[in-house]
Amino acid sequence: MANDDIVLITGSSGYLGAAIIRRLAGKYTLVGLDRPGGPAPPSPAHQIDLDLGSDKAVSEALDQVRARFGGRIASVIHLAAYYDVSGEPNPLYEKITVQGTRRLIEALKAFEVEQFIFASTMLVHRPTDMPDERINEEWPIDPQWAYPESKVQAEQLLREKHGEIPVVLLRIAGVYDDIGHSPFIAQQISRIYEHRLSARVYPGMLCANQSFVHLDDLTDAVVRLIDRRRDLPPELPLLVGEPDALGYEEVQDIIGCALHGEEWTTIRIPQPVAKAGVWLQEEVLGGDSFIKPWMVEASNDHYILDIARAQSLLDWQPRHSLRDTLPKMVAALKRDPTGWYKENKLNPALVAWYGQRPAAADKHRAHGGAPRADESKDSKGGHGAMPAGHDHMAMMEADAKKLRWVFYATIGLGLWLAASPFVYDAITTANVGDAVRWVTVDRGLPTVESRAAALRISDIASGLLIALFGALSLSKRSAWWAQWASTFVGLWLLFAPMIFWTPSGAQYLNDTLIGSAVIAFSVLVPMMPGMSMEGMMDPKSIPPGWTYSPSTFAQRLPIAYLGLIGLLISRVLTAYQLGHINSAWEPFFAGAPTDPRNGAEEIITSDVSKAWPIPDAGLGAISYLLEILMAVMGGRDRWRTMPWMVTFFGILVIPLGVVSIYFIIIQPILIGTWCTLCLIAALAMLIMIPFALDEVIAMGQFLYWAKCRGKPLIRTFFKGDAVEGGQEDRSDALSSPNAFWSDASRGITLPWTLAASIAIGLFLMFTRLAFGTSGAMANSDHLIGALTITVAVIATAEVARVLRLINAGFGLWLIVAPFLLEGAGASATVASIVLGIALIALSLPKGKRSEEHYAGWDRFVL
Repeated sequence: MANDDIVLITGSSGYLGAAIIRRLAGKYTLVGLDRPGGPAPPSPAHQIDLDLGSDKAVSEALDQVRARFGGRIASVIHLAAYYDVSGEPNPLYEKITVQGTRRLIEALKAFEVEQFIFASTMLVHRPTDMPDERINEEWPIDPQWAYPESKVQAEQLLREKHGEIPVVLLRIAGVYDDIGHSPFIAQQISRIYEHRLSARVYPGMLCANQSFVHLDDLTDAVVRLIDRRRDLPPELPLLVGEPDALGYEEVQDIIGCALHGEEWTTIRIPQPVAKAGVWLQEEVLGGDSFIKPWMVEASNDHYILDIARAQSLLDWQPRHSLRDTLPKMVAALKRDPTGWYKENKLNPALVAWYGQRPAAADKHRAHGGAPRADESKDSKGGHGAMPAGHDHMAMMEADAKKLRWVFYATIGLGLWLAASPFVYDAITTANVGDAVRWVTVDRGLPTVESRAAALRISDIASGLLIALFGALSLSKRSAWWAQWASTFVGLWLLFAPMIFWTPSGAQYLNDTLIGSAVIAFSVLVPMMPGMSMEGMMDPKSIPPGWTYSPSTFAQRLPIAYLGLIGLLISRVLTAYQLGHINSAWEPFFAGAPTDPRNGAEEIITSDVSKAWPIPDAGLGAISYLLEILMAVMGGRDRWRTMPWMVTFFGILVIPLGVVSIYFIIIQPILIGTWCTLCLIAALAMLIMIPFALDEVIAMGQFLYWAKCRGKPLIRTFFKGDAVEGGQEDRSDALSSPNAFWSDASRGITLPWTLAASIAIGLFLMFTRLAFGTSGAMANSDHLIGALTITVAVIATAEVARVLRLINAGFGLWLIVAPFLLEGAGASATVASIVLGIALIALSLPKGKRSEEHYAGWDRFVL
């Protein structure tokens, strides 16, 4: 039966806290202090919520302790702390480990406390250089990474703040038990169990050894500390661990013999090679490797303890040893691989096929890849609770089941495509139109029959592959790559009709429609494979420091509609280039008097167009189609959940858009005529750019933030991630036209200065008619006018407002151009100078901007 002595345990539901409670049960009245909403401490501890991150919460928790149990406390065992294995600094170390300890010790001064035990680590000490040196409590303090550094800071704070409360700085070796429950040992065992290559190499001295301590021995030391609390010094650093520390190679051999009945060969590799391997795994391959760069750097460290002080003051001696316990861990793994992996927070799916097998079958097992450690970043001592988002994952799986129809639809599309060649009429030179025959001769193409046959073969093969990948997408095991494989086949279908210069309009349209639908059904409608679970679970869609989300559907739909305009135009021009139609619509520009073709037809059959091996209008059609698909892909948080997609979307819309606009601008200079459809498509592409820029900026800020936080940049780029700041946005911008436009135009303003600049640009494009300019001067005015319009329209996006200063440079050119170029009369010269001065004056002021903010990018809205 418990006595009246009160023992408080923070982090009471964690691995260490629960074990200590079980050991003290019946000897003391136990009070478990832990985070609100977390798991309850084990019986018989009483539960009180404690948030170490708040002065008020700590005070309220201890007020409850006083009200329920009085003001006298025998011992406080402070286990709660922040811990992760990344090795990188984290604000939670300061908030929870350091300042949380300060809040607790200061609040406890109002009580009669006989003892305060602070759970620290042996890693606060400097490692030794030689395996025959031992660390005692007087050994220099020199932590090597963020976690022990936080413990050093907390220890120093306790020395300064503990006052009359006796303090024990309990520096604990690595903790394990008969199942494992040590991340480092569990990982080492799993690597050997699976015969991974990383289990055969080590970047440090193979004799590098570190002390461990069995959980039962640790709890025994805590019991002795409490029992002898009145006999201990008021400030006591104390190391607890096994004095017999095994070297890395010896641990490998013990595990290898227990698992496979053989000594395990371990090869030492250079640390730079190991770091390169870690980088390759984390950054390039996208794996969540347990091994971090700091572990490679620490691979030569020795931590062998001198426990004379614990033996003297507590009469404590470890009764277990890692040497004897490792075979027990291996036996537990063999009995139930899946259960063992779950217990040690490894990925149990990797050993699901292993099952429960007799030891004799071990050598016949199939070996999986490297498991991904499922380490939760818990703010308590011990090994945290179940990973957050468990219910969310179940919901996502339920949603995925509802969308399985898309994969069956993909199978149907593939079979449709594969069967299509059998319903086409035979395509020969005799039964195609004159336009196809003319294109064949003009471009020097293979015969009509060979091109049609090649595309038929492509369609059959592509259709069967789509059906296969659609079927494989139904399986969890292969869905992640099968969906992407379907997508790439869909992309091929967009290019195939142009690569083969298909003589059939039906083939072109069929491939385009099937390819677009396959892409949509593979990665647009269902959940895109490979996305970060943490990123999808995070509900925030407004970037930190922003006043709106740049990725809402209202922000993106204008781009999709403008892309549709460009797509419809490009399809017409592509059809003419392929010979599917005999003429291209052109209402204004007749072209050269000696050429029967109109301006549009001249341009898309010019030498500039023929420089491309495939129809250049078809490339435009693909670009517009991809822009449409990317514009409607993802949610309002895609600036952080799909950085790669936002990047490629931005490349299509912004730099490629500007290049395309430039080529259209110079049409009359190089070819001598215009194309109305091309101009409309260029205008649509130009207007897209300001709508896309803010999302690209937000994505860039997110990647920069991820880099500064030490996150793997390449993996974050392709998988996305959660974000610390930001806000949720649950508004429905599609509920009404007013709401739609209000949201769509956020971040875009048209000051009168930019509007006037656009007007100047338009006027410059018609100086041939207004002033009769000719030659180089006329071409200069045309080019500068078009570029001025382009810059001014892009600058309507506030994140790109600074680009308007480029027009000041164009203004300077307008001032000097009449004196350098031929073709300007007196009136044209005066007009050019006046317009140049006006353009400079209009480009310097920023103009009115909205009340929107863009975090750190605000300083570039000049």
